[in-house]
Amino acid sequence: MAFLKKHISKDQNILDLGVSNPFSQRMKEEGYSVENTEGEDLDLDLAGVLHTDAKVVTAFEIFEHLVSPFIVLRDIPCDFLVASIPLRLWFASAYRNKCDPWDRHFHEFEDWQFDWLLDKAGWEILDRTKWTNPVNKIGVRPLLRLFTPRYYIVYAKRKRNLN
Repeated sequence: MAFLKKHISKDQNILDLGVSNPFSQRMKEEGYSVENTEGEDLDLDLAGVLHTDAKVVTAFEIFEHLVSPFIVLRDIPCDFLVASIPLRLWFASAYRNKCDPWDRHFHEFEDWQFDWLLDKAGWEILDRTKWTNPVNKIGVRPLLRLFTPRYYIVYAKRKRNLN
């Protein structure tokens, strides 16, 4: 929330990719005007993304679930983007859920890969940060999670129209 507040004013309409969730509710409670996509498969159906008057798009841990996040990033008509992703960790396998077709990671990015994707899709990164995800467990991997950044967030503006 601090990163969002740092960059996005409350008078800017937000399109939040993904169904309504606890964070989109929190954004509303903080005074932001937020609309969510309806749960459509954004690899196949961009109607909810293309027909928005929002100036800002937010995407919190969404792009790793898409087969082709480039298409969505390229075609979003918004001027600004706030997006976070889980980072690929050298000491943990890629996340997969064999039972839930929506809860799968097709990508686990390193920060530079996500930066390149945004650049190719027409976005200029203006700010970025990483943070850790400590867990209350004992072991080598939980210890590594104390020091290894797990999440990456960027604030970007549209730099050109690729269509």
